[in-house]
Amino acid sequence: MAVTIAVPKESMDGEKRVACVPEVVTRFEKIGVKVVVESGAGLGSCYSDDAYTEAGATVVPDRSSFKDADIVVRVQPPTPAEAGEVGADQILVGFMSPSANHEMIKVLKDNKITSISVELIPRISRAQAMDALSSQASIAGYKAALMAADHLTKFFPMLTTPTGTIRPAKVLVIGAGVAGLQAIATAKRLGAMVEAYDVRSATKEQVESLGGKFLQVEIKAEAEGGYARELNEDEKAMQQEMLAKHIAAADAVITTAAIPGRPSPRIIFKEMVDNMKSGSVIVDLAAEGGGNCELTKPGESIMHDGVEIYGPLNIPS
Repeated sequence: MAVTIAVPKESMDGEKRVACVPEVVTRFEKIGVKVVVESGAGLGSCYSDDAYTEAGATVVPDRSSFKDADIVVRVQPPTPAEAGEVGADQILVGFMSPSANHEMIKVLKDNKITSISVELIPRISRAQAMDALSSQASIAGYKAALMAADHLTKFFPMLTTPTGTIRPAKVLVIGAGVAGLQAIATAKRLGAMVEAYDVRSATKEQVESLGGKFLQVEIKAEAEGGYARELNEDEKAMQQEMLAKHIAAADAVITTAAIPGRPSPRIIFKEMVDNMKSGSVIVDLAAEGGGNCELTKPGESIMHDGVEIYGPLNIPS
């Protein structure tokens, strides 16, 4: 009997992604896997129902027929009510965010539903093709550099004009993980001078390979799995002292520091923002975890003494 995969339409406001695109449907069909897609599921990602039908999927008007599926794949975590619709003999796959969705996880547990949280798949070589965190972080880093360039009140690149030369913008990227490295590369392509900082000294070579200048402070904060651990109070003081002068000199600051399952670490404090130039901008990619900047308001853009602080949410969408 053929395995059936169900693809629901995302219910979270503003979510444009879809868990399975027509190209992947074609691959599933070739190995005998049936795909059922809820009508309109791909519209946010510019995939019509006809595109899914042509790829071999069955498009259904609602999720009522999903009870016969073996696997349900989605992007965002289901609501508790949606989790209750999943059968005990089904497998649920997606970004489950278990640390932030206790009620939904309880429903899955009580109903004995097998679920796979893709962001918790170990980031090891043999699982590289399933590294959903890296793929989405790369999108976020790219977009963050474009956002910084758009919100900044000056040009990113150096421009030579009949009346003189305009110097390139100074961009500081805090956090040199996948998102940070992509932000560095994109800002460099846009012509900015880029500095970067990460508590993991092992990222120095990666930053420099992209043309960025690595800011050094003698802290070793590598944790298991390649993530950064939380700093102690003395280490935080060392970090803040070094970063303060570079933040003050920057035209745009992009922060990307996040700890899975924990609030985003506070790195930029009010007094640091007070010393920034009027017209400069902070793009805080860690806004969903509360933000790396003390003044960040998740989902909003605010002004503080001429400095714009932008905390966008769900950037990969």
